[in-house]
Parts: sequence; C-alpha cells; structure tokens
Amino acid sequence: MRKLVFAINITIDGFADHTAAIADDELHDFFTNLLDTINVSLMGRKTYQLMENYWPKAHEDPNATKGTIDFADKFNAMNKIVFSNTLREVKWKNSSLACESLLKVVSDLKNQNGKDIAAGSLSIADQLFNANLIDEFWFLIHPVVLGKGKKLFDGLEKKNQLQLIDTNKFNSGVVVLHYKNLK
Repeated sequence: MRKLVFAINITIDGFADHTAAIADDELHDFFTNLLDTINVSLMGRKTYQLMENYWPKAHEDPNATKGTIDFADKFNAMNKIVFSNTLREVKWKNSSLACESLLKVVSDLKNQNGKDIAAGSLSIADQLFNANLIDEFWFLIHPVVLGKGKKLFDGLEKKNQLQLIDTNKFNSGVVVLHYKNLK
C-alpha cells in the first residue's frame, strides 16, 4: 500500500505562502530528494497554476541554479493530478484533470502498488486530513513572520496525534519537521 505524503512550506506564524519561502538550492535539493520516493503529485487549481507558470520553463531562467534545474527536471517528469471545479483542461506535461472526487482518487491510488503519493496544496490538505488519508507530514518552517495569508489547516474538523520521526535544519534557518500520522 502506498503512502500519502503532505509536504508544505510555512512561515513561523503558520502561513503557507510560496512568496515567503527561502527558495535556495538546499530547499530545492530537499524536495528533489523527496520526489525520489514519489511518482504522483496531487494539487489544487491554485498550486497547479503557480507551479505550471514556472517549472516547465525553469531551464529558460538565467538565474536558475543547479538545484532549481534538478527539481524542475524531476517534477516536470512526474505525474500530476489536478483537482479543480473551474479548470477545463491542463496542459503541463504529465498532468491530468481529476474526473472523480479527491477522496476516491486518493483511496484508489493508495491501494495500488508503486511509489508514494504527494500532496502539497492547501485546498486539498484539509479534506485529506479530515478523511485520515495523510500518512506522513513534512513541515518546512521558514524563519519568516508573515502576519497574513492562508493558514495551514484552517478547515480541520478533528484532531490527530502525530509522531515526530525526524528533524533537520538548513543553513537558511529553515527547520524541517517530519511526522507520521498515528491515525
């Protein structure tokens, strides 16, 4: 059975905003290595549009570093399933628009053999958490206080106990917390 892994960049005050992240090679290398264990990524419309706007063209960015390019190569090659009520098509390579409900798609994927499944969108995180489908969490806490934005897990309906598996600290001050869901 495959695991569903939720990985997210957040600020110290709990906001998830890509513009607040310290996007250096150490961060990109972390996510590139995490993708070695994953072969499908689940995302909502906003995350899809944000990612699709940059990663397919990362090689064209004159400021792109080796870490950025390595992540782009791996993520662009990965299967991506997009959950949206408004998008009618997705054009990014290896992307598909979900035709079934999030919970059905995830349940079906988890029952298949293969590498793990990743989720990184706030729009689907609450649903997955409330349905008790997330097996592991990676919280990358950036040394930034944002004060506004979208909070992590704003729509939780229940409480779950997590077990800390590992921690790591990047040179930038980002702290990585890896948890297992005790369900």
